[in-house]
Amino acid sequence: MFDPDIAPSGTLLGLLQRGRGDGTLHALAAPRAEALAALHHCLLRDPRRDWQVENRSLYYARLCLDLDAGLGELEAHLFCADDLLDGSEERTGLALAVLGHLASYGREDALLLLRRYAISGANWAWALDELALRDDDAGLLALGESVVARFPAGPEGDRELAAAVRDAFEPRPWRLWADEAQSPATAPRVRAAQEQGSFDRWQRQLRPSGPRPGWSVREVLDWAQEGLGLHPVQHRHVPATRCLNAVAGPEDRLEIIEAAAFGPEAARATALRYLAEHDDPQALDLIEAAAADPGALVSEAAVTAFERMRGTAALERARAWIHRTDALGGAAAGMLASRGAPYDAPLVLGALRRTVRAEGPDAPVLWDLVPGAGRLGITCAAPVLRHVYRETSSSHLRGRTAQALAATDPSFATGFAVECLWDCEETTRELAAHHATTADARVVEQLRRLAADPAEEDDVQTAVRSRFGPETAV
Repeated sequence: MFDPDIAPSGTLLGLLQRGRGDGTLHALAAPRAEALAALHHCLLRDPRRDWQVENRSLYYARLCLDLDAGLGELEAHLFCADDLLDGSEERTGLALAVLGHLASYGREDALLLLRRYAISGANWAWALDELALRDDDAGLLALGESVVARFPAGPEGDRELAAAVRDAFEPRPWRLWADEAQSPATAPRVRAAQEQGSFDRWQRQLRPSGPRPGWSVREVLDWAQEGLGLHPVQHRHVPATRCLNAVAGPEDRLEIIEAAAFGPEAARATALRYLAEHDDPQALDLIEAAAADPGALVSEAAVTAFERMRGTAALERARAWIHRTDALGGAAAGMLASRGAPYDAPLVLGALRRTVRAEGPDAPVLWDLVPGAGRLGITCAAPVLRHVYRETSSSHLRGRTAQALAATDPSFATGFAVECLWDCEETTRELAAHHATTADARVVEQLRRLAADPAEEDDVQTAVRSRFGPETAV
């Protein structure tokens, strides 16, 4: 099911929230006031399912340019009272990224707004990263004293400044502010912060935590279990599995099997992962039992352990488990979709239809089932794939669905591939550039625009140029 904030896919707002190419096309055809209202709704209430990986900023920035949108709403959003109470990146990150793209397109008002927010905004570090990519040295140098002044002189402020310098995504501003010749007012403190960051990293290397060489299997399992008693809780079963790989030998197999069957939850999760990674003959039976455990840590570790298995025995068990309705059944469906043979196509198709019907177009297992339908060339899956394409709120899943449709749907080149040229995800635009029919005048015009756009990704532009002969002007 969709999150409550996602509008139906047939509305202009719903299209723009999903980042679909049809969103841009419909916005340009709609009354400007309606299009701007929908655009601003997206900019002020980030609609992405996963804001850290899904792209929207360039998509919305291009639409801002096409609609000649002002920045008043963004300014009010960035500098409202909520910014004093909520400094989380989720609230302002999308708006700042859009301003960054607008600045790269030459919008001076966007550049000025980013500078102002870097001085006084709560999410100033994001704004500074955007400026590091787009502003000139003079503009960045003018911000130095104001940004460094955020950290009061003294031990605590110096520690916070060192952390900010160390963790900066774009180091260019800090390097400018550490230059005595260019920024004498900030250079001493910033240089000291840089040195402190290097010293902190060196100290962490000298004081590693965790298992040491010579630990026994029991000590590794106990270390994993101890993490659950800490505050905050530390889930150590993944690093503990790597430690087991280093210390365990054939003589320890029975002890690990016992831990996987009867041990406390973190030790059990560690042992399950270890046995699965080594394709132990007992692993699959232990995973099946653990998947029904009422504890989330054990059951989830069992499913993850199964997903990591690569042997033929795991594939055979996946064919038996694919009809299960629990997480292990979903993992089995994903395994067959990713690694199954052509004769597994009916099982994958059945799982795809069943998942969409029961869990909707955003079910996690669709990330494997959808590409699997394309990999296995299941042409009769095209109708359900078209449904997922239209309805999913994940732009990444939509991109995977477009790839599957390109392999299964003969109408893709004249249908969804056309709107994919305006999609928010660069990989989806690249796919469309390879497949969209040039018989559509909109396609040729958009291909030319993408080829000439300095903000467009290189892979997309390479795909665009591949559609034109050497003597054809793009």
